[in-house]
Amino acid sequence: MKQASFFVYCRVLSCLIFFLALSGCISVPNSPTPRFYMLQAIDKDQEVGKFKITSGMIIGIGPVKIPEYLNRPQIVTRDKNNMLTFAQFDRWGEPLDFALGRLIRDNLIVMLPGAAFELFPWDMDVPVRYQVFIDLVQLESELKKDLFFVVQWSVFDLSKKKMMVMKRSEFRQPITPGNYSGLAKTLSAVCVSLSNDIAREVSTLVNQPEKEDDVVLAN
Repeated sequence: MKQASFFVYCRVLSCLIFFLALSGCISVPNSPTPRFYMLQAIDKDQEVGKFKITSGMIIGIGPVKIPEYLNRPQIVTRDKNNMLTFAQFDRWGEPLDFALGRLIRDNLIVMLPGAAFELFPWDMDVPVRYQVFIDLVQLESELKKDLFFVVQWSVFDLSKKKMMVMKRSEFRQPITPGNYSGLAKTLSAVCVSLSNDIAREVSTLVNQPEKEDDVVLAN
């Protein structure tokens, strides 16, 4: 009998708690709302360098490879003790590898007017002539300090099946303002510089006379 009475008591108490929660008498603290950030491409009216290129040339962007520790929604920063911090409520609005590829493509559309661009993976029926491979080697961000960005990239001629350019680009820039929004803006600005490097090399490559030469190692 005692066990039965205890069982009934627990059922009644559970029902009471349930109805109190529904009526708002018991409040559960809300978790902080996650904040999502996007990388921003340059505006078509923005003053940037523009490079000559053959009209109708199709250039493929990607794949973009990133270190595994960056392959997550949370924005990753480094503290003063060189420890990684994964922001639980400050996240990228899209996968970082896709975001970087999209951003560089959109920048190149402005910097190389007349050319057409495809993001990896593209339809095999699209006659892409040059493919730009991007390998993010290092991305170190310390809020209220600076961002260090290192990329190894190359340009492959699909018609000749030959690597034409291989280059390493490094950028260091203060994060302003020193918060996650400032980090996203700074990374976007750094990608403009990287896009400029790529646009210059692609323009030079496309406009040079046809040669049966080896890979160009750009400094």
